[in-house]
Amino acid sequence: QLCEKFTVCQNSMEMLLRNNLNLPKVTEEDGFCLLKRTVEDKCLRKISSGLYTFQTYLKYIQETFTSENQNVESLSFSTEHLAHILRQMVVNPEEVIIPDAATQESLHTKLKSTTAWTEKITIHLILRDFTSFMEKTVRAVRYLKNTRSFSV
Repeated sequence: QLCEKFTVCQNSMEMLLRNNLNLPKVTEEDGFCLLKRTVEDKCLRKISSGLYTFQTYLKYIQETFTSENQNVESLSFSTEHLAHILRQMVVNPEEVIIPDAATQESLHTKLKSTTAWTEKITIHLILRDFTSFMEKTVRAVRYLKNTRSFSV
C-alpha cells in the first residue's frame, strides 16, 4: 500500500531522484582551468581524480551491459589514459586521488547489489554524469591547449 500511495517502490521514477552514487563532478568551485596557475592545477587535479574514480563505475557497466562490452572497455581504457596524462601535468601528481583497491571493491559490491530495474537506472545515471564530466573536461583541456604551451 505504501508503494502505491507514495510511489516510492524500488522500480518507481522516484529512484531517479535518489541518485546516491556520488559520481565525480566538476563545479565552478573547482575552477575552470582559467587565469591563475593555482586554479589550473586544482582543476587538473579534480579532473584527473574524477576520471580515475569513474574507472570503477565503467567497470560495473562493462560487466553489466555485456552487449556493449568492447565499447565500454575501449572507453574505460581511454579514460584511464587521459587521467594518467592529466595527472602528469599536475604540479604534485601524488595529490591526485586514485581510489585504492578496497574503495573500488566496496563501491563495486554496492553497485552489484541492485535489482534489474535499478541496474538500468544506475547505468543511465553513470553514463549521463560521465558525459557531463567529459564535456567539462574537454572544455578545460581545449582552453588550456589554446592559451598555454600545453599539448595533449
